[in-house]
Amino acid sequence: MYFFYDKYNKYEAGCDEAGRGSLAGPVTAAAVIFDSKYRNKWINDSKKLSERDRNELRLEIEEAALSWSVAFVEPEIIDKINILNASILAMHRALDSLKIRPDFILVDGNRFKPFKNIPFKTIIKGDGKYMSIAAASILAKTHRDAYITKLHNEFPQYDWLNNKGYPTAKHREAIAKYGITIHHRKSFNLLPPEQLKLDL
Repeated sequence: MYFFYDKYNKYEAGCDEAGRGSLAGPVTAAAVIFDSKYRNKWINDSKKLSERDRNELRLEIEEAALSWSVAFVEPEIIDKINILNASILAMHRALDSLKIRPDFILVDGNRFKPFKNIPFKTIIKGDGKYMSIAAASILAKTHRDAYITKLHNEFPQYDWLNNKGYPTAKHREAIAKYGITIHHRKSFNLLPPEQLKLDL
C-alpha cells in the first residue's frame, strides 16, 4: 500500500465510490485528505475488510483526516444520467464538500471528469494501492451501508439489511412479489430476463 502518490502534493485527496451495482439506494462517494506524515497499515480496500473492521476504521479515518466528505446521488438522478455519470457526480460532490481544496486528486478506477481544473490521476484497483483511496472506499461503503440499513426498516421485505440493495435472489424475489419502491433504480435490470414481462 502506497501512502501517497506524490510527496510534493500538500493536499492529496483520494476518492472512491460504493453502490454502483446495487439495484436500489444511492451511489455514494467519499473523498479523504490525510496529512503527509499520517500512516495506518490497517487501512485497505473496503472489500478486503470485515464489516466490523470497516466500521472501526471509519471512526479512525474521520478522526485522523485533515478533511473528509461523503456524498450521495439518488436513484432518480442515476436513472436520468446513468450510473457512470452518477458515480462521477457523487465524487465531484464529495470533493466539493471538502473543507480543504485538494491540489491533486487520486481516483479509483479508470473513468473520471475534470474537477475545478485540479490535476488528477485515475488508478485501476487504486483502493488496494493508495491509502487515501482505500480510506475513501471505507467511508463510502460504511456510510452507504448505514443509509440503506435505515431504508430496510421501512421496506424490510427486500432484505436490504443483508443485501444492501444488491441483486441477490431474495431481493429479486421480493421485487417480483411486491413490485418496486422509490428507492429502486428503474433503469437497471431489476429482474432476470425471464421475469422482465412483469409490469414494474
